[in-house]
Amino acid sequence: MNLADQIKDAWTWLTASAHWSGGDGIPHRLLEHLGYSALALVIAALIALPLGALVGHTGRGGFAVVTVANFARSIPTLGLLLLVVTVTSIGLTPVIIPLIALATPPILVNTYEGVRGVDPDIKDAARGMGMTGPGILLKAEVPVAMPLILLGLRTAAIQVVATATIAAYAGIGGLGRYIVDGLARKDYPSVVGGSVLVVLLAVIVQLAFVGIRRAVVSRGLRN
Repeated sequence: MNLADQIKDAWTWLTASAHWSGGDGIPHRLLEHLGYSALALVIAALIALPLGALVGHTGRGGFAVVTVANFARSIPTLGLLLLVVTVTSIGLTPVIIPLIALATPPILVNTYEGVRGVDPDIKDAARGMGMTGPGILLKAEVPVAMPLILLGLRTAAIQVVATATIAAYAGIGGLGRYIVDGLARKDYPSVVGGSVLVVLLAVIVQLAFVGIRRAVVSRGLRN
């Protein structure tokens, strides 16, 4: 089958009304995919944002943060999923843990680098206005570091959305069901269609962060 036929078959699969309703329909699988992705991203942000900001503010432990983050990046996500499945069981937990491990490093490193790289004159000015350490961090350093922080969140979000297809390997839903089940049945329109949906979702996430950046980053800090 040539590329044109594959594209035609994938389009037929995507536009078939049967694939837009029911428990195996695209809307349902999309909501599942977004749910896993959002949960992993929120947990990773709750871990990485305060830790990265604190280390960047104090200047202590930066080498350890970067080292641990780089080590976490080297862990194969699918391999970690299979390990967690072996240790625990099929279900949500083995999916969320690898996704958190995937999302944490870019958020952590970018937050740390962003806060650490704030111009010392800005911090001195904030200190001169009577701000204490937490005030300097929250009102001076974090706003200036926001472009890098958002870049880390955006990178993590796109990686998680693209990788959440592994949920299918743990026996739960998401867009990965179309890919994994399609491969098992040799239903290639389903494989291609599912892949297209994941790519489109990643593009939408990218565009969403562009909008968020415009909304929360002051004009003078946009590159």
